[in-house]
Amino acid sequence: MNLKLNIWRQKDSNDKGGFKTYQVSDVSPDMSFLEMIDVLNEDLVKKGEEPVHFDHDCREGICGTCSMVINGRPHGPKQGITTCQLHMRSFSDGDEITIEPWRARAFPVIKDLIVDRSAFDRIIQAGGFVSVNTGGAPDANSIPIAKEVANEAMDAAQCIGCGACVAACKNASAMLFTSAKISQLALLPQGKLERQRRVEKMIWQMEAEGFGACTNTGACEAECPKEISLVHIARAHREYIAAKACSKNV
Repeated sequence: MNLKLNIWRQKDSNDKGGFKTYQVSDVSPDMSFLEMIDVLNEDLVKKGEEPVHFDHDCREGICGTCSMVINGRPHGPKQGITTCQLHMRSFSDGDEITIEPWRARAFPVIKDLIVDRSAFDRIIQAGGFVSVNTGGAPDANSIPIAKEVANEAMDAAQCIGCGACVAACKNASAMLFTSAKISQLALLPQGKLERQRRVEKMIWQMEAEGFGACTNTGACEAECPKEISLVHIARAHREYIAAKACSKNV
C-alpha cells in the first residue's frame, strides 16, 4: 500500500504548529497503525529529519497512551479499539490519512501528537480513594456484592483514561471519564464511605481543569475504545445532586 499522510507537527505548546505531508510506500495491510508510523519515522531518521513524536506503551489496547485523531475520529475509523489495535487493512491503497493530536484546552500539546493528559491524574487524585480502617476490618472478599453490581463496577473500571471521550466531545467534556471513575468506587461497598465527598471533589477538579460541560450528545460513548456507557454519567449526576443535598442539610 502507498499512502499520503497529513500529520500535525508542533514543536511545543507555544508553537503554532501545522500539518506536514509525507508519503509512505510498501505498507503491509497487516501492520498496525503505529507500526506504519514507525516505518515513516525510520525513513525520516535516515534522511536526517526529526521523527514524528507520538505516545505509545503497551500496544495492546490496555494503557490508553496511543492517543491520536485519525481522519477526524479519535483512535481511527473502527469502533471499540485503540489506535495501536487499528490495522492498515482498514485503509486502501492510495488513501490520504490526516493525523492530529487530541484537541482540548485541558490537553495542551507537548510535541507533535503528544498531549499532556495529567489533568486526568489530578481528577483521580482529587477523589479517587477509599478509606482503609485498621483493626478488625473484615476481609474484602467476605463482603457480599451482587453480581449485577460487580459487573457494572467492572464495566466502569475498564476506562483506560485515553481521553478519546474528550477529543470526541464538541465541548471537550471529561464527564464520561470522570463518571466512570466515580461509578467504579460508588457502586462497591468499599467505596461508599466517601462517595459524597468524592463526587464533589472530582467534579470540582474536572471543572477547574478547564474541561467543557456535558450536553449528552453521546459522541464520547460512540468513540470510547472500551465502550463505556452514558449510564455512568447519569449516575454521577445523581451522586452529585445527592451529595449537594446532604451537605446543605448538615
